[in-house]
Parts: sequence; structure tokens; C-alpha cells
Amino acid sequence: DTSGDIGTDLTLKNETTRRDPWDVCAASFKRVQQALRSLEEFGKLIEPQFAAQIESLRYRVYTLEKSTGTSLHGAEKLADISLMILIDRCKSPDAFDQIVAELVEAGAGAIQLRDKGLSDRELLRRARCMCARTAGTQTVSIVNDRADIAQRAGADGLHLGQDDLSVKDARAIVGTGMLIGVSTHSIDQVREAVLDGANYLGAGPTFPSQTKQFTHFAGLDYLRQVADETSLPTFAIGGVTPNNLAEVLSTGITRIAVGRAVTDSPTPAAVVQNFREIAQSTR
Repeated sequence: DTSGDIGTDLTLKNETTRRDPWDVCAASFKRVQQALRSLEEFGKLIEPQFAAQIESLRYRVYTLEKSTGTSLHGAEKLADISLMILIDRCKSPDAFDQIVAELVEAGAGAIQLRDKGLSDRELLRRARCMCARTAGTQTVSIVNDRADIAQRAGADGLHLGQDDLSVKDARAIVGTGMLIGVSTHSIDQVREAVLDGANYLGAGPTFPSQTKQFTHFAGLDYLRQVADETSLPTFAIGGVTPNNLAEVLSTGITRIAVGRAVTDSPTPAAVVQNFREIAQSTR
């Protein structure tokens, strides 16, 4: 007779159902944390150093849970985005507004505002203009470097370099709902960005670029390493053109970030379409 067994009738409704694979993953993280907490408390009876090691491991599981959830959010929001366009101030506010409108109309998945020469006020004006154009469309708006500008403009995302704020510090400014991407140039940086909770990665430089000067190129081999290392959405950066796009896609990286290859063209919308057609033909 098990009618008096303790706890057999205490199963909660939400413990008997799972909505999706993430629910299973989240529940599993909680189980691991509970088990580690029990080990930690038991360890205090026999060896304080052991307990301290288990406590450290438990906090690492918390970090892993958070970064996994953040990665899922980024993967969902970027699922259908394979092309990010990097733009600067342009010749005038009107020219900036025009090219953003053309890129949105052409189906650019994401537009990233990157300009280190503008005053803060002008940068914020450009960012707000970009966000107004992308609002209600399938195009994601991203601000480079400046967490404060991204937050004030209402951008969808923030992109960080290796010398910018950490993901943790940027997250304290922009909140949990904003995408955060990180430029990476080595596998160690990829691993750090993933554990820090980045939503997506930039990987490169792949080829010589008209936008930035580099003394070292990570190249195609690096893209292959990243593709093998993580499933986090990753954009190949640095000198990608329609002529070398097939080489990039052959590495397993299926997203690209380009700048002047599009913005310096007299017909940027046509170049965007060309990139998209080549990407589709290689799948």
C-alpha cells in the first residue's frame, strides 16, 4: 500500500508538461543546480575546499543557463537573417535616410550603423532615423559600439568589438531584450562571447576590407573553425563581395556582414539582391 507515501500526490501541473525543447533544457538546468547545491551542503560537513569547488561549479551552471537562453533568443530573432549591411553617416541626413529606405525595401536582414566620427547628437539622430525606417519591417536595426545610443534610439541590437564594453556591462545598459553581437578574431574569443551571453557573432576578418585596415586576416579557415565550434548565428566579416561569397558559404558560415560593397554602389539595392541570389544558389 503506497497511499501514504510522502510526496506522491504533490506533482504540480507544470511538472507534467513541457511546451518545447527549451522547457526541457531549462528544467534540466534547474535539476543540475539543485543537485550541486545538495553536494555543496554535504561537502561542508567533510571538506570546505570541496564545497567551495562545487559552489563555483554551480555558479558556472547558472552562467551557462543564462547564456543558453540568450543564445536561443538571438537564434529565433535572427533565424531568417543572412545579410547585414554596415553603413556610416553618408553625405547628409537625407542621403542616410534614403539608403536606409532602399536597403529595407531591398530586403536587407539587418542594418548596422557604424560611424566613430559623428558627434553623439548626430549619431543619435542617425540611429533614430534608422530605427524609424526599420520599425514594423523584417529588417533588424543595430548600433555599433554605443550601448547608450542603441538604448536611446530603440534599436533592435548592439554590436561590440573586442575593445568595447563587455557583454555583461552592455547588457546592464540595454536590458535583456536587445540583441548583442560581438566581433571575434579567434576561437578563444568565440568561446568567451558565447559564455558571456552574446546573441550572435561576427567572425573575421576574412579578406582585405575597404572599411577597416587589418594586419592579420583570420581567413576562411577561421570561419570553418567557428562553424564547427558553435551554432550561434555568425556573420562573416571583412572584404566579402559577390565574387568571393561562394567561398565564404562553403565554410559552413551562412551569414555575412558587408559595408562598402553595398553602400559605395550606385545601385545598393541591386547589390543586396545579387548577394541574396548567390547565397540562395549555393544552398
